[in-house]
Amino acid sequence: MLQVKMMIIWIVILLISVSTGFAQDANELLKSIDEKLFPESFEAYRKLINEEPDGKKKEYIFYTVKKGNDKMAMLYLSPASEKGRASLRLGDNMWLYIPNVGKPIRITSLQSVIGGVFNNADIMRLDFHFEYDATILKKTETEYILDLKAKSNTVAYDKLKMWITKKSLLVTKIECYSASGMLIKTLEFKEIKDFGNGIVRPSIIETHSPLYKDYRSIMIYSKIKVRKLPDEVFTLNYLPKLGDLR
Repeated sequence: MLQVKMMIIWIVILLISVSTGFAQDANELLKSIDEKLFPESFEAYRKLINEEPDGKKKEYIFYTVKKGNDKMAMLYLSPASEKGRASLRLGDNMWLYIPNVGKPIRITSLQSVIGGVFNNADIMRLDFHFEYDATILKKTETEYILDLKAKSNTVAYDKLKMWITKKSLLVTKIECYSASGMLIKTLEFKEIKDFGNGIVRPSIIETHSPLYKDYRSIMIYSKIKVRKLPDEVFTLNYLPKLGDLR
C-alpha cells in the first residue's frame, strides 16, 4: 500500500515538473517572438488604414518610438487634421496630447482614438511576454500554437491564441478573446520584409472583428530602425517635442 502511495506521489511530482517545464519553454518562446518582432529600442514609421463596409477609407501615418518592455510614444504625421498629436504609453497608462488643448488627457487601452478595428492597445502594443503568460497549446510539423493568459485584468484581452512558424519564429495569426471566451478580433500578420540590421518580420498586420462586421483595419510598417533613446523621451513633458527626434 505504501509503495502505491509513493508511486502516486512521484507521478504527481513528475506531472507538475513537466507542466512547469512546458510553461517555462512557452514563455521563453514568447520572449524570442517579441525579440523577432522588435529591437529593444527602436523608431518606426507606419501607416494605418481604416476601411468601412461602404468602401470609405481613412489613412493615418505615425512616427513611433519604443524602449524596453513598457515605454512607447507615437506622433501623428497625417492627416493634416491630426498632425502634431502624440500618444504616450507607460505600462498600463496611456495619454493623448492635442496641440493647443492644455495638458495631455488620459485614454484607455480599449478605446480607439482614430476609430476602426484597432484599439489603442493594438496601436501602442507592449511586448507580449510583458503582459501574458504562455503555454504551448499544440505543435505541428510547421508551427506552434500558444495559449496566452493575461497577467492582470488591466490588459486589453484576457486571452490570446497565437500561431507561430517553427522555422522562423514569426507570428502569422492571433485571436483575441474576452474573459468570457468571446472572440473579439483576429490579427493576421503578412508580407515578411527585411528591415535591415537583422530585423526580418511581417510588414503588414490586418485585423477584422465579428463585432464590426465588414470593417477592416490594416497596419503597414515602412521602416523599423534600431535607435537608442533616453528615458526623457517617454514623459508627458516631451510629447510636444516628439517631432524633434525625426
